[in-house]
Amino acid sequence: MTFVHWRYPSDVVQSLLPDGLTAEEFDGSAWVGLTPFLMEDVRVPGTPALPWLSRFPETNVRTYVRDGQGRGGLWFLSLDAGRLPPVLGARATYWLPYHWSDMSVRVEDERRSYRCGRRWPGPAGARCDADVRVGAPLADSERDSLSVFLTERYRLFTRVGGRLAHAEVEHRPWPLHHARLVHLDEGLLRAGGLTAPEHDPIVHASPGVRVRVGMWSWNQAAPSRKI
Repeated sequence: MTFVHWRYPSDVVQSLLPDGLTAEEFDGSAWVGLTPFLMEDVRVPGTPALPWLSRFPETNVRTYVRDGQGRGGLWFLSLDAGRLPPVLGARATYWLPYHWSDMSVRVEDERRSYRCGRRWPGPAGARCDADVRVGAPLADSERDSLSVFLTERYRLFTRVGGRLAHAEVEHRPWPLHHARLVHLDEGLLRAGGLTAPEHDPIVHASPGVRVRVGMWSWNQAAPSRKI
């Protein structure tokens, strides 16, 4: 997995969020992540993995938010996956904005190459070609509060039937490596409603972790305050 993150003005990100969520800031900015990766051993708990369905590339555009109860989590502007059945399943069960795309991941020594070309639903032409050079693991002293803010997220938010909902996400902390972009040609940020980034990205890579996503549940309305 590769994490590519940019600063954005909070009001720009806030304009893309539903009622009930607030863009979370770090160092005075909201942050947007482009995260290409390879999914492996994907399955419903208690069922076996299926070779073709359980292994496929994915690329997400995500940002970081808090709900009315102050809980942090992820909001996805888009999710592209290389298998149609998981796309249909995630759209039907979690109501996440998944898209079916022509995708690949190639690993050659320290180089990672990700390719994504959106098929359905549009917009047509949304794509991402990224080449990444992976370096040494981050030392404990290099694992700062920003890297934790950008990667350690244990809740996702969605809207189900027009209402805000959330699901808990379980995984151990991501083992992070230094990384740099060798090449990036993408239109997924613009397709998600964002303007081109104004700052250079922060890039991390990871060999991956096992992740378990719980079923969604409704968000409770924030308690009213007596004045």
